Amino acid sequence: MCVALPGKVVKINEKDAVVDFSGNLVTARMGLVNIKEGDYVLVHAGCILQKVSTEEALSLTELMEDVGGFS
Repeated sequence: MCVALPGKVVKINEKDAVVDFSGNLVTARMGLVNIKEGDYVLVHAGCILQKVSTEEALSLTELMEDVGGFS
């Protein structure tokens, strides 16, 4: 099973975005998702899958922390 993790977009380049996952900065491909700095996104395999609300991102992060798979 694969899990897409939520992160916050901190910088946008031409086709890539730098996404912050609890202090870990990762470059991800934007593809067809329209995002801006400050948005929360789901990323899997280096690609942004979708934009999510702040509430949904925080809820997913809390869930992953509860099960011990994300911090």
